[in-house]
Amino acid sequence: MTQTAWVEELAWAQGLISPDPAERAAALERHARARREAEAAFVRLHEGRFPRLLFGIRMRAYQAAAARCFPGALWSRSDYARGEIGTWPRLPLALLFLEWEARFPQEWTEHAKDWGAKRVLIRDLAATRHDQALRAKLVDLVELAVRRPYRCKDREYVRVARAVDGDDLRDRLRRAQRSESPAAQLHASYVLWLLDHPETPNTRHVWRTWPAGRPALER
Repeated sequence: MTQTAWVEELAWAQGLISPDPAERAAALERHARARREAEAAFVRLHEGRFPRLLFGIRMRAYQAAAARCFPGALWSRSDYARGEIGTWPRLPLALLFLEWEARFPQEWTEHAKDWGAKRVLIRDLAATRHDQALRAKLVDLVELAVRRPYRCKDREYVRVARAVDGDDLRDRLRRAQRSESPAAQLHASYVLWLLDHPETPNTRHVWRTWPAGRPALER
């Protein structure tokens, strides 16, 4: 099956980010079923002793099952060179994976948690060329990350913000600064400060000591 056909087969996964609870519940159940099938295939792969030929058959069966759910659907990272994720056929699945974590973090954590995959995808998305559609999606992801309580690897989104910096992104960050959420105010201020200081590395030390953030972080 081609990469494009595989993405089309997982079109149902768009329901994972649906605002309709019923549609999202149906997608979550289908995803959970796919995860159970992948886990069963993994058990078959490692049970007993069997000829190498049979092992190859079971390995392919496991890989196919795992690729029908997250994070296994993203395993073919080797299909794109660094800096070229923008042309990767599975890019829609990568963006869906990140948007799912951004919009429904608890469901993502329960059903598909993979902090390493999140980190790699964000970094590669920051490093690739951005057409108008991809840039718009990345601006959305930065805003979503800024407006919610901080989660593991969210600091990586600064890379994306620097890569797609522009008036539209800064306008959204300023609106987040004026929101009623203290977390959003702090995070948006930090990202804007780093956009204004491109020479400053986005390290844990900088996050803990930057001028606008220090008072809030020390409380």
